[in-house]
Amino acid sequence: THTFTHVVAPQVVKRIIPAMGNEVITLVKDTALAQTIGVAELFRVAQNASARQFSTMPIFIAGVFYFIMNAFVSRSFDALEKKLDYYH
Repeated sequence: THTFTHVVAPQVVKRIIPAMGNEVITLVKDTALAQTIGVAELFRVAQNASARQFSTMPIFIAGVFYFIMNAFVSRSFDALEKKLDYYH
């Protein structure tokens, strides 16, 4: 058990971080965030606001929010990968 916890498990964690990061990013893109704000709902609200205001700004803001949310998740996993890298 000591071999697993001190040798094998740390190596496994370092190897699965990139794949896990990709999966989390995919989940954020494909599913609802916290089961309340989904991408479809976000853009539907933006389209409704755009129709009321006769402006494309709400759709643009929704797109920027979505981009920032995904960029944050991506950068977080990049930082975690660098922290756990063998050769840093």
